[in-house]
Amino acid sequence: MATSALTPPQIPEDVRETALEFPDNRLLIDLCGEFDRNLAQIEDRLEVQILRRGNQLGVLGDEEARGQAVDVLQALYHRLEQGRPVDPADIDAAIRFGDSYAETGSRDGDQLEMFQGGKVEVKTRKKVIEPRTQTQKAYVESLFSHELCFGIGPAGTGKTYLAVAVAVSMFIDGHVDRIILSRPAVEAGERLGFLPGDMKEKVDPYMQPLYDALNDFIPGKQLAKLMEEKRIEIAPLAFMRGRTLSNAFVVLDEAQNATAMQMKMFLTRLGEGSRMAITGDRSQVDLPRGMSSGLAEAERILRAVDGISFTYFSSRDVVRHPMVAKIIDAYDRDLGGDG
Repeated sequence: MATSALTPPQIPEDVRETALEFPDNRLLIDLCGEFDRNLAQIEDRLEVQILRRGNQLGVLGDEEARGQAVDVLQALYHRLEQGRPVDPADIDAAIRFGDSYAETGSRDGDQLEMFQGGKVEVKTRKKVIEPRTQTQKAYVESLFSHELCFGIGPAGTGKTYLAVAVAVSMFIDGHVDRIILSRPAVEAGERLGFLPGDMKEKVDPYMQPLYDALNDFIPGKQLAKLMEEKRIEIAPLAFMRGRTLSNAFVVLDEAQNATAMQMKMFLTRLGEGSRMAITGDRSQVDLPRGMSSGLAEAERILRAVDGISFTYFSSRDVVRHPMVAKIIDAYDRDLGGDG
């Protein structure tokens, strides 16, 4: 918890302070958060102390940590000045971008500056989505500008979420007539027959992440009506065979679990006026041993084809809990070891 100016802590003599002044007291209150919880999050992550004095914040700590905390506070305040929210995930993103600067000595594409004022937004029925990293920004721009986009990288980097958001945005604006979301039901290959219910009830558990994304962007009643009218479809990859998908935004999720034949089948469904986004994580292939991933093959064959976009994500683009990025990094370091 940030320390009140009324009860100053005992500060070692060798610890210096940087003072920051914020002209808008209302925005400063939002910056600090309820019961100063935003400041507490920054204090805990960067090992600094932050003192409130009127419209000023005093940052105490060693020089490097103090500089990072100042960058983070200024970036978050700038977001508030633009009328953009600050929540725990935003604070974590700002801290991670600051960490990158401290480690490399460079802004790495001005990640922190982009975080303060990135102008790329995706408007949906329920909320406005904004990319939080340079990679996400480039990905969103590619989704709007290319007919076929690949988003490849670890879990939690927003590959599918952003693709569905762009699909909803283009559907709302009338650029496409339908949204079609698909996944390979790899786990269902052996177990589907043992699940109760009709085919929809059997496959729905495997499609749930796609339902979750749509529910974030479209009110429930509208979504139900659009699905009833078949203007939004969610179906296993196997159901795409024989179809020509025209005037649609098509998203294939978990593409690393598509076989080479399935991937070719899916890619050749692209019809007039349609767009495709294909997302996957090469480290999470669930295909039977010895069977090659259609995503890896498509990446190799199509990399040089003009008009096809490939965006690669890393642990630094993770927007879930900060621990997810640490887990991904730990597994990456272990590659080549026992695992």
